[in-house]
Amino acid sequence: MIDSAALVPLGEPEAFADGVPYERFRRMRDEEPVAWTPGVHGSSGFWSITRHSDITTVGRDWETFSSSRGVALEDLADDQLEARTSLIDTDPPRHTELRKIMSSQFLPRIVNGYETFLRGIVGRTLDHALALGSFDFVHEVSSQIPVRVLARMMSVPDTDHEKLTAWGDRLIGHTDPELADVLLGSAESEAYRLLPFRSPASLEVFEYGRELQAQRRRQPTGDLVSILVESQVQGDRLSQQDLDNYFLLLSLAGQETTRQAISLAMQTLMDNPQVLARLQEQPALLSGLAADELLRWGPPVLHMRRTATRDVELSGTTIKAGDKVAIWYASGNRDERVIERPDTLDLDRTKVDLLTFGKGGPHYCMGSFLAKLEYRVTLEELVARLDTARPDAPGERVVSNFVNGLKRLPVTVTTR
Repeated sequence: MIDSAALVPLGEPEAFADGVPYERFRRMRDEEPVAWTPGVHGSSGFWSITRHSDITTVGRDWETFSSSRGVALEDLADDQLEARTSLIDTDPPRHTELRKIMSSQFLPRIVNGYETFLRGIVGRTLDHALALGSFDFVHEVSSQIPVRVLARMMSVPDTDHEKLTAWGDRLIGHTDPELADVLLGSAESEAYRLLPFRSPASLEVFEYGRELQAQRRRQPTGDLVSILVESQVQGDRLSQQDLDNYFLLLSLAGQETTRQAISLAMQTLMDNPQVLARLQEQPALLSGLAADELLRWGPPVLHMRRTATRDVELSGTTIKAGDKVAIWYASGNRDERVIERPDTLDLDRTKVDLLTFGKGGPHYCMGSFLAKLEYRVTLEELVARLDTARPDAPGERVVSNFVNGLKRLPVTVTTR
């Protein structure tokens, strides 16, 4: 059995300070696939689920593994849940109704209409960045593209992308001393306990969203904000609290994970120059499973949390009703029981059983098709322009056990 006491608990962001601990996850899958993990900073402990099949089971069985107590590892009291609950913190039937509000806007037939616009954004962004020669890839490229698509979908000025990105940094970075307004678990964060991520940045996002909502009520434009304010659930308009939390989720999920995925892909291409060379020679691979393989290799979200609603056995371990459960997508993406040679980056795979967006169940990522399109188009345009790329310094990681992300990635490139 793994000596858990000798390891930094997975509930600590520091456990991921040097990247995803894939060897640790491999040992857990082999020796203790459902492992009790100590809580940190006063929070309760949780079960770490590391095998692909168990992660899939938990993700699909919402009646046994509920999202209604939150999807982060933070323990939430009832008043916090009431104030902070958004789409991802609900189960069917409420989840189904809330998801229907936006799901049609992320169908392939709608998203495909963005490709020409997206290629324009990507092309201009890359042409500017690559002309610099040496630059921070996160700032100049990956933080520019998804947020500009989001701005278009919300019909807000393109110049608003900077504040949308900054809000995303402050919210997702709530465990990072550089990015957080107040650190999660600190005494100062108690003043913000009823806000998402315990972050005062939430208040700024709420205010911005309310201004847009008031404008759309006066003059609907058919964009995401208009759809949100006009929506009904069982005949009733959304409350302002529901509008606030839904808008914040759209603003964050619509940019942050894709941004991190693009950053991780660039890191992967520099770490594996033979992969870059192959894609330069055969860019059509990105229209197949090569993009999924890169997303398997560099997943932007490390885990999601569920809560057991009843006593249940999983891989021989009994989980009690009320216990927290963390499903570690990063581990499942490297499970040798499902993925042949999981520690090899192989662009020729004929099957990629990807967990990066979840797998089935009601919480499968609603924006996955858009995220994949942004990811693929960015990589296609990038490999078409690049000759060589090398890091000028190690990428600086977001201090987090939730986001697998980079704050900075200094690079030097040459172009064709």
